[in-house]
Amino acid sequence: MAKHRQHDESRAPARRGWKGGPAIHGIGRSRGGATTKVHLVVDALGLPLAFELTEGQRHDIVPAPGLVQRTKPRCLLADKAYSSHDFRSLLGTLACEPVIPSSSSWIGPPAYDKELYKARAEVECTFNLLKQARRFATRYEKTLRNYAAVVAIGCALLWLRI
Repeated sequence: MAKHRQHDESRAPARRGWKGGPAIHGIGRSRGGATTKVHLVVDALGLPLAFELTEGQRHDIVPAPGLVQRTKPRCLLADKAYSSHDFRSLLGTLACEPVIPSSSSWIGPPAYDKELYKARAEVECTFNLLKQARRFATRYEKTLRNYAAVVAIGCALLWLRI
């Protein structure tokens, strides 16, 4: 007699994992709830050059090496989250000058140009321009692909303003 396994034994479904979960769609958990981070590289005029989307709980330094290698900047202005030995050595191999303040845990922190660092406000201004679009600011899209398209359209609109 053949054994019918429909309900008598538990096991994982045959197509388990094909839909993915929140992490596949770039939706992470943080204190504020479900979030997505947009990592953006802008030029001196505040125009977006490259972006990457990650879950909200992902640290900022994770996508940074890929973005820097894609854009190959000569000078990089970033906040304290990007201050790590590995990232600074990567910038050194790319002949890129890091203008990054070090966190308070560093012993003998490297010097940086404080006047040049003030120009980092261009990144914040670019995010403010992008967040004027409600669709960018609140993320109505479920899939990462669709939200990446919204971010790309927003970046393209910033380029068309010139």
